[in-house]
Amino acid sequence: MSLPAFSSQSELFSTAALSGTLFPEDDRYRLFGKLIYPQVAGQRSSLENCYCADNGRTAVEPVLLLGVSLLQELDGMPDRLAVEMLRYHAGWNFALNRQIGDRLFHPTTLVNFRNRLQEHKLSALGFTTILKALEKAGLISRQNRQRLDSTQMFGRVARMSRLDCVRETLRLVLQELEPAIEPALRPALWSALWDRYVESQADYGASSETLTRKLAEAGNDAWQLLEWLRAPALRQCRAKPQAQLLARVFEEQFQLVAGAAAPLDEKQVMAPASPEPAAVSEPAVTAAAAAVVPRLDPMPESTQMEMPTGSATEPAVPAQAPAGPTEVRPKDKEQLDSARVQNPHDPEATYSVKGKGEQKKEHVGYKVQVAESVCEATLSAGEPTRNFIVGIVTHPAYEHDETGAQKMEQEQAQMGLDKPPVQYVDAAYVSAQKLAQAQAEGRELIGPALPSRQVEGRFTAADFQVNVEERQAICPAGKINTQCSRLVEQSTGKASYRFEFSTQCHDCLLRCQCLGKDQRHRSLVVGEHHTLLQARRQEQRTAAFQQRMKHRNAIEGTQSELVRAHGLRHARYRGLARVKLQNYFIGAACNVKRWLRREAWKLRQAALASVAPIATATAG
Repeated sequence: MSLPAFSSQSELFSTAALSGTLFPEDDRYRLFGKLIYPQVAGQRSSLENCYCADNGRTAVEPVLLLGVSLLQELDGMPDRLAVEMLRYHAGWNFALNRQIGDRLFHPTTLVNFRNRLQEHKLSALGFTTILKALEKAGLISRQNRQRLDSTQMFGRVARMSRLDCVRETLRLVLQELEPAIEPALRPALWSALWDRYVESQADYGASSETLTRKLAEAGNDAWQLLEWLRAPALRQCRAKPQAQLLARVFEEQFQLVAGAAAPLDEKQVMAPASPEPAAVSEPAVTAAAAAVVPRLDPMPESTQMEMPTGSATEPAVPAQAPAGPTEVRPKDKEQLDSARVQNPHDPEATYSVKGKGEQKKEHVGYKVQVAESVCEATLSAGEPTRNFIVGIVTHPAYEHDETGAQKMEQEQAQMGLDKPPVQYVDAAYVSAQKLAQAQAEGRELIGPALPSRQVEGRFTAADFQVNVEERQAICPAGKINTQCSRLVEQSTGKASYRFEFSTQCHDCLLRCQCLGKDQRHRSLVVGEHHTLLQARRQEQRTAAFQQRMKHRNAIEGTQSELVRAHGLRHARYRGLARVKLQNYFIGAACNVKRWLRREAWKLRQAALASVAPIATATAG
């Protein structure tokens, strides 16, 4: 699409002509048109890259669409109601420099606009536009104090059992391949697979043994289908999204081991079907999909599926089977990865759990990191907040908060913000390595450290006075270690120190509180930055530290605002990229709302200040 000519000049008899009566100085729509719309209009050069210069029909003005996207997030309007607001609402038209009665567009234009932003990597455009405007207005700085916290976000899919996930993936891949493969080229088991996974469902009232057998059966079917897709003539078919997803799900859920039974006849199982396939009885289908899968002849290397191992977009085909008969077995629960597919309709929505016991919270979806600026000045009565959202990062739910904090640093650097000199966090972000990193960079990481792991009522590392630099540790009984060794993991390069107390423990009065059963002496293993961690555990008990931590508590209210007023808890779309786009607009709308409220308050305070001298003179 080509773009129309753009003008920021209001026309005669537009809603601007009614501004004096309908929109006072502190009206939110007047303030939006005054503060926000010029910033949005300034991004037209960035939006031009999403459109063709001289090809196709004239597009809807992207500045208008970006402004509408911000307003609809601000007022909580879906696409269809947003277009209706342009038809009838004077405030919306005034804020966007339009006239009531101007030509409208179909609501799906907003959908296409969001797709363009996503395709051209401009998902954060609205958020960064407001962020730069706040920086220009002096409300935030490049380097500001921040508080950081995460919240869970539910995906638009349900969490499936392992059996449901595999069966649904098979159904999707069969439906994807059905129009692309002629009946004469389909394998002999095609009709059986179609009946089993497309035309019918599993009996969820069956016993656990039956469901376990069904899972193994689905794994065998998936393996046979993937083996058939290895054929050189099917290169385009195996590159289809659902076929790649099946390879990923199989790799995550099953493993191949050498079987002991004789292989089935390859021609009977995997031969192409005739145009009119004969009916297959249920016992024959069950036998064909038994635990032992036929061993197909290895194909030449040039015809193997060319997909990188572990890729999220192009999953690798399952590893080459061992020599001889191959058995497909479901993986044990301990072998399953947290990043595995929970629902094939949104493979990027992953599982996460938080807390234990009654506080345990499980969900399938995403995790959102929210960073907010911290102004330590005391506000006057009725004064709106001076704090703004300076970062919002969406990432997989299974990732740790420390990983989310690293992604937040990278994103803020791309937006032109420096690392915060002081950062308020909770215990999930505090570790010995993070404390050491912050100290080396001249920053403060304010947050409590997790307590040492308690084992059988014994003394923990927190009960020992450890000085890693001097390689000395003093136990609760006041005895000094006899030996210290430095250990380095070859895979990660992470260093730790092992303190031994040896003969010091033989006649110790606290032996029963320190040593486990059949343990002759106490040994203690700590990280190389344990001294910092130990100092933080002692510091967090002080009243001064607890007073500073009050600055972190306000992030809970911000999270509640984003969830309740802007719908941060629930994803409206499927896929991580689309959810990121949603959350960027949520962060931008929250900042716009806070900015407009603060400007309106300042105008009212200025009006009161101008009236006060007149009232004093009149009284005198």
